[in-house]
Amino acid sequence: MLRTHEFLPDPPVPLRNRDAIAGTAGLLLLGLAFAWRWMGTPYDGAVAPEPAPPVLAAPIEVLVPQSLPLEPAPEPGAVAAAEPAARDEEPAPGAGLAPEQTLKLDAALATAQAAAAAGRLLAPADDNALIWYDRALAIDPRDRAARDGQLQTVRGAIELAHAQIDRRDLSEIDAGLVVLTASGVAADEVAMLRERRAVQPLVDERLREGAQRMAAGHRFEPEGGSALDSYRAALVLDARNLVAQQGLAEIESAILERALAAASEDQFEAADNLLGLAAAVRPGTQGQLVTRGRVLDLKRTRAEGLLAAAGAALDARDSVAADGLIARAAALVPDDVRLVTLRQRADNARTYANQQPGDVITDPFIDREGSAPALVVIPIGEFDMGSPGNERGRREHEGPQHRVRMQRPFAIARSEVTGADFGRFIRASGHVTDAERIGTSSIYDEKSGRISNARGVNWRDDYLGEKAKPNDPVLHVSFNDAVAFAAWISERTGEPYRLPSESEFEYALRAGTTTRYWWGNGNPLRVVGNYTGDGDRSRTQRSWTKAFPRYSDGWFGPAPVMSFAANVFGVHDLNGNVSEWVEDCWHDSYLRAPDDGTAWVNRGCARRVVRGGSWGSASEQFRSAYRSSSPVDVRSARIGFRVARDL
Repeated sequence: MLRTHEFLPDPPVPLRNRDAIAGTAGLLLLGLAFAWRWMGTPYDGAVAPEPAPPVLAAPIEVLVPQSLPLEPAPEPGAVAAAEPAARDEEPAPGAGLAPEQTLKLDAALATAQAAAAAGRLLAPADDNALIWYDRALAIDPRDRAARDGQLQTVRGAIELAHAQIDRRDLSEIDAGLVVLTASGVAADEVAMLRERRAVQPLVDERLREGAQRMAAGHRFEPEGGSALDSYRAALVLDARNLVAQQGLAEIESAILERALAAASEDQFEAADNLLGLAAAVRPGTQGQLVTRGRVLDLKRTRAEGLLAAAGAALDARDSVAADGLIARAAALVPDDVRLVTLRQRADNARTYANQQPGDVITDPFIDREGSAPALVVIPIGEFDMGSPGNERGRREHEGPQHRVRMQRPFAIARSEVTGADFGRFIRASGHVTDAERIGTSSIYDEKSGRISNARGVNWRDDYLGEKAKPNDPVLHVSFNDAVAFAAWISERTGEPYRLPSESEFEYALRAGTTTRYWWGNGNPLRVVGNYTGDGDRSRTQRSWTKAFPRYSDGWFGPAPVMSFAANVFGVHDLNGNVSEWVEDCWHDSYLRAPDDGTAWVNRGCARRVVRGGSWGSASEQFRSAYRSSSPVDVRSARIGFRVARDL
């Protein structure tokens, strides 16, 4: 077994440093063992015939060269005269040896090391490394170099035997096992080799079965009848078996190819399942890492398309399609940050009838040319309605301050209804306004500087009683007129138009703020709307009292709608320009007021709430909580309205 050279060793050379030489020999021995270990050819399914057990003619004898006769072993129980008395410490190796014994020990070690270097570990029987280390130990059982060399020789022989099993070359292993077992060295490792050798017939059956299944194309299917099952069974018997490991590597490669093909066809669930199977076959290989990376790249590319399609679906107001696309993208790239935004948009679309907060809605008429006034979608939320007890300028009817939850999605007109909007309503419906029916409305009298009644003034006129411009907010309309306009818009569009509730108005006006005014707690430092400022001048150069100091917006009366920037919700002129009718009946406090954003209406109420300051209001009337009331038929140069609707 393990015979590489058969030649006589050189004459032994006395050693001066046996430990150093033994270490060098050990390194050479291990190098040779690992070189032999990895030399082999792939298993082709053929099984080498079982060798017959060796028949030993006589026990293995320890052979000694004639030139180096050994002293006879002492009789059992005899004590050598030169033996030192027992001490607590073990004598050093070589201690007490006669000079000629030292020479014989060095010669045996040198011969053993030369045999190991030449690859003669266990054979020939009379000149191998193991037997020469045995002879050295017979001279001095305490010699460290001999003990280390003996252990390294046995381990090297064991490793070479494993390499022979890997190559399916079993012809000389049994003979070597007899020698290794007899040595008594590294008994556990020898026993493991013996066990491995014993199961090789069963291993060969599994390997033959695996090769047949591979040839039939049954690499990892069906379960229980695949090559994968055969090679796994072989490795249960022999965990070091290279043929079975190579079979698993080939199976893993086939699985990874199939996973990549599935991902290329957008079958990502199948690809993930196959990657999981590959990890079960051979955990953590480089091939799996590379394939996972390629599958992930394909997922990302596919997810890009799905996310873009989801965004387009939301743009088209198709939230159902968007939900499906988002779900498919999330299955591929669950950590993509864009999913958060798209999911929020989809949630909003469901909440706001396929709209998003801030969207502008223009409902077309269903029976004629034209459309309703443009609306802005308001985000749902909650706020504290009314004014706190310590707010400067507060009125008692602005309390108690209470929490209102805006649970009903709604949209509110982004500007007041214009004279052009109202004129289309009048011409189409034939509605007669209260100002036309009663014959009067209030205007600003430039001569007196006061608001006073004037005859013959109606929705066609401006705050001075002169002809209004089409884009000015409509004036001289009562609550009754505003409700009639909203009903007409509902009929024309098929959508539920109405006046906003008082809480909707304040919620949209505050737009998330909690300060006295929507822009802050103090006087405006920039132009933020059409308010009374001490820099405003009428035609005759009249100015305001109780106005904001050092403020001028360029308008003494109402400005055309949307002349000033919108608030953060996208709504214009909720405060300033004109005061506005809302749907609620007047109550002198908020006790028992609704807290869900709906209007507080009592049957037959004669007075309705008016919200927001106008072009002619005192500065404290621009506070966000400010409210007032008027009879339902009041007409004024300072009151207009806007519409809202549910989503």
